[in-house]
Amino acid sequence: MKRNKPITTAGSPTGAPFLRRVMSLSKKFDPTRYPFNIPSLSQGIDVMFRGNVTFFVGENGSGKSTLLEALAECCGFNPEGGNRDHGREVFADRSKLAQALRLSWSRKATQGFFMRAESFCNFATYIEQVSDLRAYGGKSLHEQSHGESFLSLFANRFEQGLYILDEPEAALSPQRQLSFLKIIHDLEAPGHAQFLIATHSPIILSYPGAVLLSLDGERIEEISYRESEHYRVTRDFLNAPERYFKHLFGGSNSEM
Repeated sequence: MKRNKPITTAGSPTGAPFLRRVMSLSKKFDPTRYPFNIPSLSQGIDVMFRGNVTFFVGENGSGKSTLLEALAECCGFNPEGGNRDHGREVFADRSKLAQALRLSWSRKATQGFFMRAESFCNFATYIEQVSDLRAYGGKSLHEQSHGESFLSLFANRFEQGLYILDEPEAALSPQRQLSFLKIIHDLEAPGHAQFLIATHSPIILSYPGAVLLSLDGERIEEISYRESEHYRVTRDFLNAPERYFKHLFGGSNSEM
């Protein structure tokens, strides 16, 4: 298998992040089988992280969640979501992709969290059974709105370490997404935390200084914010929604 030149993310004034590099092992990488046959992963993985905030972008099915889940497993997190206390101890129990990855650290993160929007409800139930709710704002996550429970987790449990988040915007209004950006800034700016985030939100993707890695092609490639499909489609739609409606629905539409 041909090895790609490693992608190097932009530097950070706070120094190197916790996770420095992720690469795949050729002997465990079979591009004819799933998930190695996903186009963006099929030529191998070699990404170097030098910034504290990295976004993974791409269409549905491009491999974002698959890659983040594998990274979470390699970091000792449960692939269903949680911290190291909920991780898989046995290497053989990891997914095929997780077994094929090797991580290099500038400083090992002993704390952190993996969040999957789609399994957050199950995690909230687990927390009620085993944890002190004061650590989550003093209120059951099930007794808060979906968006409130997400922000409660971010604000009360995110302190220091590596945070791997899969579509955290799923329950957040635009205003709450801005609040989430403030949480990211308060943790990453002083070098306390590193974030690896898969998202479709153009608001979250706008975070200053973040690196965007696109999985829409035949390899993982760094792109700028304004090059992302998420930004361009949102911009064009807001500028002229009637053009999209005409294409989608045919004929003419009344003015908005």
